[in-house]
Amino acid sequence: MNTKKPTGSIRKRFNVLTLVFISVVVNYIDRSNISVAAFALSQDLSLSSIQMGYIFSAFAWTYAIFQIPGGILVDNIKARILYPVMLILWSISSLLQGFVNSFTVLTGLRASSGIFQAPSFPTNNAIASKWFPEKERGSAIAIYTSGQYVGLAFLTPLLVSIQYYLGWRGLFIFSGVIGLILSYIWHKFYRDPKEHKSISKTELEYICQDEPNTSNNHDSENTIKFSWKDIKHAFVHKKLWGLYIGQFCIGSLIIFFLTWFPTYLVQYRGIDFLESGFLASIPFLAAFVGVILSGFTSDFLIRKGYKKEVARKLPIICGMLLSTCIIGVNYTDNTNFIILFLTIAFFGNGFASTTWVFVSLMAPKRLIGLVGGTFNFIGSSSAVITPIAIGYLAKNGDFRPAIFFITCLTVVGLLSFIFLIGKIKKINI
Repeated sequence: MNTKKPTGSIRKRFNVLTLVFISVVVNYIDRSNISVAAFALSQDLSLSSIQMGYIFSAFAWTYAIFQIPGGILVDNIKARILYPVMLILWSISSLLQGFVNSFTVLTGLRASSGIFQAPSFPTNNAIASKWFPEKERGSAIAIYTSGQYVGLAFLTPLLVSIQYYLGWRGLFIFSGVIGLILSYIWHKFYRDPKEHKSISKTELEYICQDEPNTSNNHDSENTIKFSWKDIKHAFVHKKLWGLYIGQFCIGSLIIFFLTWFPTYLVQYRGIDFLESGFLASIPFLAAFVGVILSGFTSDFLIRKGYKKEVARKLPIICGMLLSTCIIGVNYTDNTNFIILFLTIAFFGNGFASTTWVFVSLMAPKRLIGLVGGTFNFIGSSSAVITPIAIGYLAKNGDFRPAIFFITCLTVVGLLSFIFLIGKIKKINI
C-alpha cells in the first residue's frame, strides 16, 4: 500500500475539497442572510424581538430534527445525487423568502430550509472520510469547515451592500440563485474516489492507506442495509455524549454570530448599518484563521507522534478557553474593545471547530453518517434554543444577560471535552 503523497501535478482529492469548501460557503450564506436582513425585515413586517427569535430558530428546529434521517440518507445515497438535490431545494426556499409578507410564511420557509440542509454536514464528513487518509483528515475538515467563516468574513460586507441597494428581498433572491448554479456543478463534477475516472492509482492507494482491505470490502459494506437497531449505537456511548454536548456549546456561540450579532451591533451598540457589515466581518475572519490553524496544528501534532488525546483535543480546549472572552463585551462601551473581545472569542470558537474529526475517528465505520447526523442534531439544537433564549433575555434591549448565558455554555462545553470523551478510539459494534 502506498503511504507517500502523490507527486503528480493533479491531486483530485483537493479538487473535491475545493468543491465541498465552496458548498459550505454557499450553505452559510443561505443560513446567515436572515441575520443581515433582520433589522430591515423586522421593521418592514413589524416583528418583535421575540418573533425574530422564533424566525431565527425556525431553521434550526427542522435542521436538528432531520439530522438523524439525514445521516441515514448519507449512508445510503451517493453524494453525487444527494448534494445537488439538497442544493436545489434549499436554494428555492431561500429565493422564495424574498417574496414573503408575513411572520408565518417566513417562519415556514426558514423551517423548510432547515430540512433541506440537514444532510449537508454529514455528507461533507462522509466525503472527507472517503477522500482523505486519517493523517490529512483534520486539515481537510478544517479547510471545508472554514468555509462557514470565509463566507461570513468576506461576504458579509457584500451581503450588506446587496441589501443596501436591492433591499432585503433582493438579498434572499441573490442567495437562492447562487445555490441553484452550484447544484449543477456538483452533479457535473463530483464522483467518489473509486468511481473517479481520472484519479491516479497512486493517489487512490494513498487515500485508502488506512484501510488495506477497502477494495475487497467495499461492495460488501455497501450491501449492509440500515437497521433501526443501529440507532442505539449513536446514543449509548459516553464518549459520543461528550462530543455531542461539546458541539452543542460550541454551536451556541456560532449561532449568536449567525443570528443576533448584526442586530446587537446596530440596535444595542448603535453602530451604523453599513459600518456594522465591515465590523462584523472582523470576528468572522478571525474565526476563519482559527479553524485553519486548528486543523493544521492538530495534524502536525499527529505527524510528530503525539497521542490523539493531545493532538485532537488540545486545539478544542484552548479554543473554548479563548471563547469565554466574549464576556468582556459586558464591561465596556468602547467599540474597539467590543470588536476585540468578540474577535478573540470567535477566533477561539474557530480554533475549537474541528470537532467533526472526532466523528470519523470514533464512530463505527458503517454508521459514520448516522453518528454524524446525531452529532449534528444535538449540536444544531443549540440553534433552536439559543436564538429564542437571546430573544427573551434581550427583550428589553439589554444584551448583557444573553452574553452571560453564552459564556456559561462555553464553560460547560469545555468541561465536556475534558472529562467525558476520554481516550479517542473507534467504537466497534
